Amino acid sequence: MVPSRHQSGTPKSTAKSTFRPEIQGLRSVAVLMVVTYHIWFGRVSGGVDVFLLVSAFLMTLQFTRRYAKGQSTALLKHWLHLFRRLLPAAVTVIVGTLVATYFFMPATRWMDTIQQGWASLFYVENFLLQSQAVDYYAADHSLASPLQHFWSLSIQGQVFILWPLILVGAGLLAKRFKLAYIPLLRYIFGAIFLVSLAFSVVFTATDQAQAYFSTPARLWEFALGTLLALFLPSLKIPRKAAVVLGWLGIIAMLSCGILLQVEEAFPGFTALWPTMAAAAVIAAGQTQSKFGVDRILSSKPLVRMGNNSYALYLWHWPMLVIYLAWSGKSHAGWLSGTVIILAAMILAILTTKFIEKPWREWKWPEANRRRSVIAMVAALAVAVVPLAGWRFQIDQTNKTLIANMDARNPGAAAVGGAFVYTPDPSVPLVPTMTAVDADWPVFPSACKSVGDPNDFVNRCTNGITNGTKSVVVIGSSHAHVLNTPLITMAKQNNWSLTSITKGYCPLGEDTAADITQSCVDFNKATLAEVLKMKPDVVVTTSTRTNAQSNVPERLDPSWVSEVKTLNDAGIQVVAFRDTPRPAQPVPACLEKTPGAYVACGSQRDAIYLEDSPTAAVAGELPDTKFLDLSKYFCPDSNCPAVIGNVMVYKDDNHVTGTYMKTLTPYFEKAFMAATGWS
Repeated sequence: MVPSRHQSGTPKSTAKSTFRPEIQGLRSVAVLMVVTYHIWFGRVSGGVDVFLLVSAFLMTLQFTRRYAKGQSTALLKHWLHLFRRLLPAAVTVIVGTLVATYFFMPATRWMDTIQQGWASLFYVENFLLQSQAVDYYAADHSLASPLQHFWSLSIQGQVFILWPLILVGAGLLAKRFKLAYIPLLRYIFGAIFLVSLAFSVVFTATDQAQAYFSTPARLWEFALGTLLALFLPSLKIPRKAAVVLGWLGIIAMLSCGILLQVEEAFPGFTALWPTMAAAAVIAAGQTQSKFGVDRILSSKPLVRMGNNSYALYLWHWPMLVIYLAWSGKSHAGWLSGTVIILAAMILAILTTKFIEKPWREWKWPEANRRRSVIAMVAALAVAVVPLAGWRFQIDQTNKTLIANMDARNPGAAAVGGAFVYTPDPSVPLVPTMTAVDADWPVFPSACKSVGDPNDFVNRCTNGITNGTKSVVVIGSSHAHVLNTPLITMAKQNNWSLTSITKGYCPLGEDTAADITQSCVDFNKATLAEVLKMKPDVVVTTSTRTNAQSNVPERLDPSWVSEVKTLNDAGIQVVAFRDTPRPAQPVPACLEKTPGAYVACGSQRDAIYLEDSPTAAVAGELPDTKFLDLSKYFCPDSNCPAVIGNVMVYKDDNHVTGTYMKTLTPYFEKAFMAATGWS
């Protein structure tokens, strides 16, 4: 609860309640901004930033009042009480989202939703989104995670642990060294505000997608709310000035998402707009004027909505995303958007009334810590059971199918084997739609992979340090895919296998050839490292394919120079012709049109030149062997999405680990002949 205020900004000495209805109304305005901007306009409103400030404001008042009264704060009890109140509604939405995902979302997105459910449940969703390099401003919300909005609740949860430590720790310091508590807090949170804001400005300018979900880049918003709580009691704002201040604040809040290009600036200094606007409304307080904005904010409808704001925020995003994914639309229209908003409001009211409120008023857990822990575990279990159970069922189903692969799922053998394969539509495809997204090469040990192989550096080894031969894989994520057969071959022959790859980074140093400077730097460092390692063979891709380009296949000149450097150092190179790139993500295409194996694939003449570009440079690189396995991907004029009842691609360009396993015998034969190894 927060203190009511006169127009002067000083506390009422006779107030029996510290409840400030205008702040509850402010929460309503903030959540309505978030919901309407997300659903109707597909934009970010700044409403979440208001929530962050208000939460810190209220929390600070709670702790400073306890200190003023000489009350000690048992932190563990405080945290148990707080998260026990927050969890029921969050768990309800997570479980409800899982159910809706099962019925209305493509199976290819089930595993991601489960992963996001775990992250949301334990308040680390922002870290997960950072690791996935999620674009929060992406225009097509249908591709977003239905639990993505838990990023802000995760940051709040982290601050709800950090802030009490600082507030209580400052209290102990104040008593120990006889310092004034409030001034000490002003210095501490003033420093946090300045450091975090500076960090946020720099981080936003260099990598906004990462900065958006960064806790350190958001701390200044909480610090601003805390500073407001610390300085507000000493402010004396005349009634007329408070009326003007309140209206300026609410107008600035509402106009933030319209006037600002949030996608270009948040959460840097531009986020001062909505947070300072909210601070102005709070500072204006209860003006006792019929012209004050607080009169509107304190109205019963807004106060009641404020009571449901937490649940409304929880429900609106999964309902939007699941509707869009189910309908195939990229954004909601006015009619469908209105229905989503009304439905979210109804669910929010029901969740607050029948789940959140009864749980909050339940007295049994308040008796002692043990009961609080039991209550929290019970709440967590409601989500943990379906999250773990569904993931287990998906894993077991896919493992069973993979383990039982036989002549009905020959994969590459259907085009390279000595038998005639007859497709059987009744046989399930492997990998399953739920497992295909994670169907990358699996190293037995010592794999340090930072993020998805699509985007980040992957440094992996097979754990054999003194093998009979040493093989190093370098290049892009397409080179990383080659590890699946190499892992099997290295195990059978006791080879040392090391893979150093980076997504979107083919071998080369020419930025004019669509190679970024970060890739150039990575390739230079990798080349220097490989030259020191002196492996027996380096494996990489040679050409680059692109189904959506007028030039279907090319070989970059800078690729030749890098490979020549390796050859000149006495290192043999085995270079594989690049794999096809379908025009669209294969799993999604097959879900929409089952059996459209050719339509969901690509055409050979759109991918490959009649003669590989490597023929022109082979004479310059006598210690480089060029291998072409394209016939196993394009057996005729078509490069189908499914071959031998095995899904060939996990997205729109990467070959599945399952298909590469079926390709292993043919890969091994070509590789052994090229290297001369027996």
